[in-house]
Amino acid sequence: MRTHHSHHIKHPKDFKKQLLVWAQQFDDVVWLDSNDYPQSFSNFDAVLAVDAITLIKTDYVDAFEKLKEYQSATQDWLFGYLTYDLKNAVESLESNNHDGLQFPELYFFQPKKLFLIKDDKVELHYLKLVDDEVEQDLCEIEAIEDYKLIEKESIKIKLRTHKDAYFEKVNHMLAHIHRGDIYEANFCQEFYAEDTTIDPLETYEKLNAISKPPFATFLKLEDNYLLSASPERYLKKTGTTIISQPIKGTAKRSENKIEDDQLKAHLASDEKERSENIMIVDLVRNDLSQTALKGSVEVKELCRVYSFPQVHQMISTVTSEVDITTHPIDVIKTTFPMGSMTGAPKISAMKIIEELEDAKRGLYSGAVGYFSPEGDFDFNVVIRSILYSESKKYVSYSVGGAITAKSDPFKEYEECLIKAKAMRTVLEN
Repeated sequence: MRTHHSHHIKHPKDFKKQLLVWAQQFDDVVWLDSNDYPQSFSNFDAVLAVDAITLIKTDYVDAFEKLKEYQSATQDWLFGYLTYDLKNAVESLESNNHDGLQFPELYFFQPKKLFLIKDDKVELHYLKLVDDEVEQDLCEIEAIEDYKLIEKESIKIKLRTHKDAYFEKVNHMLAHIHRGDIYEANFCQEFYAEDTTIDPLETYEKLNAISKPPFATFLKLEDNYLLSASPERYLKKTGTTIISQPIKGTAKRSENKIEDDQLKAHLASDEKERSENIMIVDLVRNDLSQTALKGSVEVKELCRVYSFPQVHQMISTVTSEVDITTHPIDVIKTTFPMGSMTGAPKISAMKIIEELEDAKRGLYSGAVGYFSPEGDFDFNVVIRSILYSESKKYVSYSVGGAITAKSDPFKEYEECLIKAKAMRTVLEN
């Protein structure tokens, strides 16, 4: 079905910028960039998929079954997203909160053109019907010099949940915890702007330059955009090995190296942050065990602190092995939504989240990624992200944090502001 071409890149950073500018002509675009972040489980430095030949777009009803049928029928590269609200396809749950974006709840497409970048080489995997366009496309990409920016409007960011209401809702969640309904829940709030036009590519480039995360994403599906600086992997499958890397625990950075090292060391030893992370690791182990071969679930790293330009993060790595006959969609369905964005116990936490949050999460705290023809996959967690509906002129970003028995509402609010800083800076400047 696909032809493969290999091309040497003289200047990989320049080529990546040119490639993303070139991609803007298409209605279906997924760009994934590791920003050269040192990580153990990366297949590519960057990936671009454009121009759908087939696609699936659906609400949550039977969503995983429809995706399984689509993936089994194509057995090709598929790129797209899963929204948080697919929880309603897995459990008897609902999503009734305000939704200013109204993205489809599941969207995947089979690209005509695929670029896989590693070091100074790009592999082009084109469907045969467009194979004669390879040379012309490469010439067009490498000829790109500048990107014409859209004139920017003034953006007024609003809070869906005001500060006093946030404190009240966190205290409600703490009451659930003290009553024993849950041990931990991820509580999120939305910041948004209405009647607003942004330049998606410029906004993404600015956000990515600030954060330089390992799971950056530019996604354009029709008039819906995701501009993501995610530092978190949700789930990866390579052969029969499954890898999950939940993040729980955040500390700000300092320009002073001594102070920055102290902040990092404090995060590593912080009892509250470690307990948050360990609770989610236990949840992930339980989720993975539903498809894992007996005795194969293993914690490879526990509460290791990684540093990013804006924050230090506590990350754990959990792996499992599955039978060769296990369908990739079943691995996702039994672990979705990811534990780091829900809580423990998972179903009770999701019910309380729905009750207390003011906005439908949608693609925020969902996942973006791809399936390979062999049935492998890799998905991020959609956090530190700006969502934009061009037709509705609606811009949104959300932030959240884990609430446990030891949570201080004021400190949780401050952590939210740290996480929101990059998105707010990009939109307001």
